[in-house]
Amino acid sequence: MAQALKATVDLSVCNGHGRCYMTAPEIFDCDDDGYPVVLGEATTDQQIADLTRAVNNCPEQAVSTAPVG
Repeated sequence: MAQALKATVDLSVCNGHGRCYMTAPEIFDCDDDGYPVVLGEATTDQQIADLTRAVNNCPEQAVSTAPVG
């Protein structure tokens, strides 16, 4: 298993497209205005793959990751 990752969203550049929470629903949810909320860390191989896809699919590059620990 890969190292766990934590997600960060730069809300100052996010336009609320929703690709992150549609791509990685175990990591992201959305608030009442459609902007992402980080729910937790990516710890399984599938969650890490989903989070990586979310990072790569963000049009504003507002989503980033860092290793946990």
